[in-house]
Amino acid sequence: MDFTVVAKNIDFLILQGLLGFGNFVGGTFRLAIPAIVLGFILGIFIGLARLARTPWIRIPAMVYVEFFRGVPLVMVIFWFWFIIPLLLRVPLPEYGVALTAFVVFEAAYLGEIVRAGIQSVARGQAEAAMSTGLTPAQTMGYVILPQALRNMIPALVTQFIVLFKDTSLASIIGYVDLTKAAEIVNNREIRPFELYLFIAVVYWLCTYSMSRYARYLERRLTPG
Repeated sequence: MDFTVVAKNIDFLILQGLLGFGNFVGGTFRLAIPAIVLGFILGIFIGLARLARTPWIRIPAMVYVEFFRGVPLVMVIFWFWFIIPLLLRVPLPEYGVALTAFVVFEAAYLGEIVRAGIQSVARGQAEAAMSTGLTPAQTMGYVILPQALRNMIPALVTQFIVLFKDTSLASIIGYVDLTKAAEIVNNREIRPFELYLFIAVVYWLCTYSMSRYARYLERRLTPG
């Protein structure tokens, strides 16, 4: 084994592949962080829609969740890569395709987590809030969601970790993330074991850090 290939290309692998600083529009963090934030925001609306009493809001949300949870992520990426440009008659950049696919796909899973988290809050909390004069929207924003978020932390972090690792699938459309950067270097150096072992360690360090921070945050938010 010769890990000098990693040392020689560390700038490209980390700065370009992981962080997104370089000549290519890429980067694992550059894709994962906006996908997590936007996917969670969309997931909140989907989760609330799943709990709506109005059928014309609840049923489309249910169909959305069941559809995207039933198809592979790689297929969704290909849909946005091949079909959307045909419909719009304009080419789409790799970053836009990958980000849109991840947000739309992950929001289905995050929406179910949000729905379960809201339902885990005792009904008496909402009744008590309403009795003080809060509106339903204020009750949800000030009473239910903060408590639900604490209950959702383990499931949310698990899904965020899955999303972070799944960003490697964006390499199939040419997006230069950490996996694609290792592939580019390997095509030149022919050192697959060293390169892919290195990026496996990087992925593990990132996801382990996320899980450790989630445990810390969960302890901070737990009463007593």
